[in-house]
Amino acid sequence: MKHFLLLILLTISSLCFSQEDDQNDFFLADTYFRQGEFEKATQIFKKLYDKSPFNTTYLSKLITCYQETDNFKTVENLLQKRIQQNNTEAYLYVFLGYNYERQQQEELANSNYQKAINSLDKNPAYGNAIGNLFKYYNLLDNAILVYEKVMQQNPNANYSFQIAQIYGEKGDYQKMFESYIDLVDKEENYLSLVQRYASQYITEDAENETNILFRKALLRKSVNNAKNEWNILLSWLFAQQKEYGKALVQEKALYTRNSSDLREIFSLGKLAFENKDFETATNCFDFINQKTTFTEEKIESNLYLAKIAVVTKNPATEKLFESLFTQFGFDEFTINLQVAYADFLTFSKNDPEKARTVLEKALSFSRSKFDEASIKLKLGDVLVFSGNYNKALIYFSQIQTQLEDHELAQEARFKVAQTSYFKGDFTWAKAQLKVLKGSTTQLIANDAVDLFLKITDNEPVDSIPSGLKQLAKAELLSYQNKDAEALSEIETLFSSKEIFVNGLVPGEVIYDDVLFFQAKLFIKQEKYDEAILSLAKIIAADTQGFLTDDVYFMMAEIYNNNLNDIEKAKEYYQKIIFEHPSSIYLVDARNKFRKLRGDKI
Repeated sequence: MKHFLLLILLTISSLCFSQEDDQNDFFLADTYFRQGEFEKATQIFKKLYDKSPFNTTYLSKLITCYQETDNFKTVENLLQKRIQQNNTEAYLYVFLGYNYERQQQEELANSNYQKAINSLDKNPAYGNAIGNLFKYYNLLDNAILVYEKVMQQNPNANYSFQIAQIYGEKGDYQKMFESYIDLVDKEENYLSLVQRYASQYITEDAENETNILFRKALLRKSVNNAKNEWNILLSWLFAQQKEYGKALVQEKALYTRNSSDLREIFSLGKLAFENKDFETATNCFDFINQKTTFTEEKIESNLYLAKIAVVTKNPATEKLFESLFTQFGFDEFTINLQVAYADFLTFSKNDPEKARTVLEKALSFSRSKFDEASIKLKLGDVLVFSGNYNKALIYFSQIQTQLEDHELAQEARFKVAQTSYFKGDFTWAKAQLKVLKGSTTQLIANDAVDLFLKITDNEPVDSIPSGLKQLAKAELLSYQNKDAEALSEIETLFSSKEIFVNGLVPGEVIYDDVLFFQAKLFIKQEKYDEAILSLAKIIAADTQGFLTDDVYFMMAEIYNNNLNDIEKAKEYYQKIIFEHPSSIYLVDARNKFRKLRGDKI
């Protein structure tokens, strides 16, 4: 018995050593293979293949090595011998056909490919292997034929995903989308996977060819085959195109059919709000108010309706807040509403003292450190508005300590940097911004990079004034709703002989930043002609500056939305389209240009 056990142990041990040797040999051979040293790789792959002739990886690598060293006859003999021994291994015909194709013997190649395809009539089990080999050799039409044939023979087989990918490689996007949609039709669980792969071809531009093809494929499918999945995908497509109103139509259809929950409509409303489509956002939150029976959902939807009223400067905003507090009360469930109210009181009503009272009372309702942090963050804003910078910095620092890497802590760190910038402490501001440039929150990271670049590009060198302190002071005044004083501070820069020899003129580093901010101040005061003059000076000084596309887009928007000069608006939208094709404003500019031109969109 002991001898028998010893024999088993020795056998297992030798197998383990053998497997380890094979792995080492494969690694070495594959290294030679990737380095193009095919003769060295051939010797090792031949040894591995002789030990394991049914390992298709060894076979495939060995065949390629022979072909790369022009040993086509060796491949032919090897494969024909294998086929004679067992003609059921039909995938071998693909190897053989490709061997002939490498020798430009097209007729023999196609004959063997056809044998592989025809073999599926009797033995569809090799369909996956044959299809994958055709795809491996970039014989894409044959791969599609194989996958389709297998699905015809076996209703449970589903190769729509592979077929869709192949059509994508071929550039046949219509058939690619149709295959993806067929995949969802057969198995609904593939919905998120299809969204992920389709997103590689979908852009924000509704008139993009692939967007149109995807939309048409979905609409065709939905005509005779109503399914929730088609509404979900159409809603997703419209949201990608920033056509939130159309997305809402699909979400309402889904809700009417299912009446399960309102989460998707709420998410759509937030997305529309963030992208300044306030009409659609209002429709989303009004719909939620009408349908929901949950108080929490009503509070949240009304919070956004109040935010929309603030942004759109609705004269009834204060009454709206008052009515909401009458309905829902001041307690732990309305903390976010209280924070929004304090923001409104400070930045819209210039009443920071009342805002501070609201927030200090809200602190007594906080149920978690996150509630407390959101209140303290707004308290900090109110204190900066009131000029109490040091106390504001204490609140911001407390949030960083309490929550560390949380998004609220990152926002608090940015507030520290911004407040330090306002105060003229550029060194400390940069130290905070360096940390934030890698923020997981993209918006915070972008804001951090913008402010960091503004400081590093314009900060004083060797104590020589650069105008940055005056610009920071002007921005603080604007933050405090003192726009007239901010403009006055900007004007002193253009005439100051203490900072600049001839006042601020083209050629000074800070010139573009000052003019761009001046234009924003004029827009806030609805002085649109003055804003255009400031922006035009930036272009006159340098048509290739880093702010050029921002300037063109701002000018286009002013002409379009405020001065009602359609031709001028088209001119500047067109400059972005043709002169700045990598601009973040490109899609928006193209869509607005087409609309002004009268295109049917």
